[in-house]
Amino acid sequence: MALSLLPHANVAARVATRNHPPPASTPTLLRRRNPNPLQRHSSSSSSDAAATSTALQCPHFQSCSGCTHEWNLDRPPVIEEAIEFFKSLGVSDFTFESGRLWEWRCRAKLVVRGTPENPLIGLYQEGTHDIVDIPMCRGISKLKVELYDEELGTGDLRYVQMAVTTYNTSLPVSDRYQNGKVQISLVWNSRNEHSENHEKLNALSNFLWRNGGARCSNHLIHSIWANFQTSNSNVIFGNRWRHLLGQREFWEHIGGIDICLDPSSFGQANTQAFNSLLRKLQKHVSYGSSVVDLYAGSGIIGLSLAATRKCRSVKCVEINKESELSFEKSVSRLPKTIDSTISWHNTDASLEPLRWLEGSDVVIVDPPRKGLHPSLIDALRHFALSERKIRQAPDGSIVKMKDEKRPWILRAREASVHVEGKTTWDKSQKWPTTLIYISCGWESFKEDSRNLLSSKAWYMEKAHAFNFFPGTQSIEVLAVFKRGGPRIAQAKKKAGKKKTPR
Repeated sequence: MALSLLPHANVAARVATRNHPPPASTPTLLRRRNPNPLQRHSSSSSSDAAATSTALQCPHFQSCSGCTHEWNLDRPPVIEEAIEFFKSLGVSDFTFESGRLWEWRCRAKLVVRGTPENPLIGLYQEGTHDIVDIPMCRGISKLKVELYDEELGTGDLRYVQMAVTTYNTSLPVSDRYQNGKVQISLVWNSRNEHSENHEKLNALSNFLWRNGGARCSNHLIHSIWANFQTSNSNVIFGNRWRHLLGQREFWEHIGGIDICLDPSSFGQANTQAFNSLLRKLQKHVSYGSSVVDLYAGSGIIGLSLAATRKCRSVKCVEINKESELSFEKSVSRLPKTIDSTISWHNTDASLEPLRWLEGSDVVIVDPPRKGLHPSLIDALRHFALSERKIRQAPDGSIVKMKDEKRPWILRAREASVHVEGKTTWDKSQKWPTTLIYISCGWESFKEDSRNLLSSKAWYMEKAHAFNFFPGTQSIEVLAVFKRGGPRIAQAKKKAGKKKTPR
């Protein structure tokens, strides 16, 4: 299955066969240009070649819901709107980094339906549960694996997740991306590995390993996992996982550190674009800062800052408890020279937002597509305006005004993972002066930005975007907000200048 599926899904760069021009890897200052490819490239054959060089060239475009436009992959249509939006907020130097336009995907979740004789593996057609069949699967046909039937709830194989790791210290860095290995997760329609259909699961995993495992001449597969899901909902994964074959730990080097991701953990599909975003983000965090990373996941952002910006402290707050183990493993590989207090908390940051904001210089938010929780927006808007009142309070902190007794809240305050730094720092009360917002949802980001800026407590200083999903209208935004207003900031700079005697 994997051997035939991977090339069509563009999951691993090494199995691609087309020779595309090298990607534009440097960010550019954006200016308006004609987004119509037919109009832009109709004047000459060289222009036609330029149009083709940034075209999708996918035979499944008309039926598959994965992409929304075929032309100008290096500049999605939403960019024109983004330029105007950021300009209206005073950001005239907005940049967009295009990155790889093909062979970029390192993670995919594909639906499996149909019959053993005619298996269907791919994505749903837009607005339906009809599958756009992309690959041919020899494994399913040969082993007669029963595929899941949504209406009856019968069958065995429901979904396949594939994730690529390029972590290989035996190769030069420049060669690692082309030699990635694939972790395969089979979502099986049973309660556990002891169910009646476990023999088919073992047969399929062994077939995959024989044809792509470590002893195979064409070594593509890193490991094989099983996830057990019997729910009739649209939720892809169940709660039970089992490692079947290959390496148990899945490592990647990104943002300057080694990170570990379990198959149940969230991971970015476009690893190289995410690495570019992290490098850009690091430049906006001062050395020695105290950072709180909300919506932290496995802590990739926070840990990369601890390593590259020598942070005094990094607090990671994440609601998904499955991310804890990955975070703990990643911490174990941080350089021993890091002098930072690092903690990971399994809780919902929207429950006590002020508690997590207090004591930090920088707050980082990377929310789901729907954007920030209203309680977090309110906290960010009002703490700066109320800071004087907070300092005048008897206890010196608004979060101490209420004596919390709820046990689940008290448990959440305690770190699930804690690494104490070597240096003891002053823990005097302070509030963030920098807010870094990473967004995968353009509409929710615009709304959240307007809400944050309406209080005049923040202003937007910088904005960047990254092409995480070429062929779609989706862009990943990195916006840097500073506390106060531009006029206030400029006044402070002027006040700090010394007059030179004449």
